[in-house]
Amino acid sequence: MGSEKQATVALVGNPNTGKTTLFNALSGLRQRVGNYPGVTVETKKGQMSCGDRTFDLIDLPGTYSLSPRSPDEMVAVDVLLGRQAGEHRPDVVLSIVDASNLERNLYLTTQALELGVPVVIALNMMDVAEAQGIRIDVERLSRQIGAPVVAIQANKRKGLDALRQAVVAASERRSVPGAMESRPAVGDVAPPHAGPPFPEAFEREIRALRPLLGDEVPPFLIRRFVLDVGGWTEQKWVSQCGEGILREVREVRERLAACDCAVPAVEARTRYRWIREVTAGCVERPAVRPVTWTDRIDRVLTHKIWGTLLFLALMFLVFQSIFTWSRPIMKAIGVGKEALSDWLRGWLASGPLTNLLLGGVLEGVGAVVVFLPQIVILFAFIAVLEDCGYMARAAFLMDKLMSRCGLSGKSFIPLLSSVACAVPGIMATRVIENRRDRLATILVAPLMSCSARLPIYILLIGAFLSGPGYPWWLPGAVMFALYALGLLLAPPIALLLKRTLLRGETPVFVMEMPLYKVPSLRLVLRRMMDSGWAFLRRAGTLILASMVVVWALLYFPREGPASASPPSESGRIEQVGLPYDVRLDQLRAERDALKERGDEAESEAKEGEMNALNAEWKRQSYLGRMGKLIEPIVRPLGWDWKIGMAALASFPAREVVIGTLGIIYSEGEQDSDTIREAENVSELPLALAMRKAVWDDEPTRRVFTIPTVLSLLVFFALCCQCASTLAVIKRETRSWRWPAFTFVYMTALAYVGALLTYQIGRWMGG
Repeated sequence: MGSEKQATVALVGNPNTGKTTLFNALSGLRQRVGNYPGVTVETKKGQMSCGDRTFDLIDLPGTYSLSPRSPDEMVAVDVLLGRQAGEHRPDVVLSIVDASNLERNLYLTTQALELGVPVVIALNMMDVAEAQGIRIDVERLSRQIGAPVVAIQANKRKGLDALRQAVVAASERRSVPGAMESRPAVGDVAPPHAGPPFPEAFEREIRALRPLLGDEVPPFLIRRFVLDVGGWTEQKWVSQCGEGILREVREVRERLAACDCAVPAVEARTRYRWIREVTAGCVERPAVRPVTWTDRIDRVLTHKIWGTLLFLALMFLVFQSIFTWSRPIMKAIGVGKEALSDWLRGWLASGPLTNLLLGGVLEGVGAVVVFLPQIVILFAFIAVLEDCGYMARAAFLMDKLMSRCGLSGKSFIPLLSSVACAVPGIMATRVIENRRDRLATILVAPLMSCSARLPIYILLIGAFLSGPGYPWWLPGAVMFALYALGLLLAPPIALLLKRTLLRGETPVFVMEMPLYKVPSLRLVLRRMMDSGWAFLRRAGTLILASMVVVWALLYFPREGPASASPPSESGRIEQVGLPYDVRLDQLRAERDALKERGDEAESEAKEGEMNALNAEWKRQSYLGRMGKLIEPIVRPLGWDWKIGMAALASFPAREVVIGTLGIIYSEGEQDSDTIREAENVSELPLALAMRKAVWDDEPTRRVFTIPTVLSLLVFFALCCQCASTLAVIKRETRSWRWPAFTFVYMTALAYVGALLTYQIGRWMGG
């Protein structure tokens, strides 16, 4: 065995059959996520052990059919046929079937049986079937199908040992004699794993087409070419062989229609007839379908009025919880950052390297990491809602609105997924068959407020819209409004796109409603850990690099006037030519000495001198000079040059704006005691510094007024500040045209939205 290639098992199944749960149960922690070369469909890979054997597992995208009409389904077919670059053909296909929807789920299995690869059927959700009064004779079903069938309950890990043994036995057969190569006539007994026999007229046409396409082409793809009118297989062969092959296939379809084998109806008729035959005598159902808890709950949750109200209430609860539950952890992270900064400052000598470490890396990245608790809480909510089955109900509720905008409820799932991150949300559009609908959904998905925007929302809302004088519910309401803004703007923008650049008909919405279930604690915790680690990894790479660049632009040039002596008799100010950071360290030491002597007045005077010097340094820095250049552009939004430069620096990754503001407003440093006494976000050092910020040309006028804060919130809610999002749009569309279009239209939309918000807010406030 040691010299043999490690066997590969591919998992296929309909959505909501527990395929991913089974994959996690079989692979444990030995799994990874990746993409095949040349495609963008994400897959999971892992390993399964059984005795002394180890198998590679591939979790293919969930699909209802191997009739490829989307990128997900095309990749699944290519992998199963061994035609995917960088992947061996699977030795075993593990087909996961929902026992409570046996006949419909077996449709995909019948296609898998035709691949010429051993198939093992995992009959999952047996407990759900039994709760509905359904009884299945598993052994008889296995005999009549001609493939091993194993009853399991993946979420409770029941039946997995028997399933592993069945996979081992199947892998030892390697290939299936007779499957697909020679089809039996109608009425003949099909060989094991051969699948349903098609009419002889159909088989005759398939054999006649094979010489035209080449002997190396698998028979399965030839059948799909004939059956899938307008599908991905047809498009693929036409692009390779030209329009001539399409004319030939159309003639084949015409001859089949004349023989009462019209395409594509012949496939569904043949497969479901065979499914009825092999399940006969194996399944017992109650005379009257029992009313389940799922039915009772759906009467409320899918109601057009009550369901919508409950959806809105649930979203408000999510955002309010994110804002309140994370405060203790945020405070602890803030205290730790300040303590580490104080400790390092006491040990390190002053100079550019120390300033980079403390003022760039620690202040910048630390200001982002402090919001990790909100990110984790958000992903926990999303994982719970997805795993319990509620997400599909939300899509159903939104289908009516989506259809009026030229989309369907299928677009709502990617949009809602983008609330966590636009990258997986955009990748989730692969299940949308229609190219125009898929592209329209991709272009509006970045409008959803992703988790990267959450720290900005938390900071601005906590610093300026919460605390004494504000109602307790206001932070959650503002947060909810910001998330709702993208969700409300996406449909009309999609409608505009569908009526201009992407004209097309509104697709029919068909989506299966999964059963409600108790969310898996293991899945929720894994989702929280994965999202938290991804956020920290991002903070340690792209954000760190951006912070170093921002620090350098603010630090240099460090030479020049670093402080001023008192005015002379002539009124002139004599400049002392020390570097800014050296003079700041001197002033800090003088301030600390005055504090130790108890001279509070002189200590505060030195603090003010430090702040004035820091402000002068930032104005003279390269970033300050750039900020002054763009200030006329952002001033109508209520922003000064500091806010403008923070926004500009955040375009690679919007989280960077927090770190940039932390560096720019470092004159507002607070000691650790102040941090420990903080009750909420409004007491964080950065929030305190921002509240004290004034305009350079109007020292008595505060920068951060309520209209300015709302303007900033709207800008960040609508602007596309994420290089990763633009990169994945390019990958999905295979063109730079669409990411460029997304960046331009969202930036313009954000600017106009922020402008209107500030100007209207200032007018209303007098």
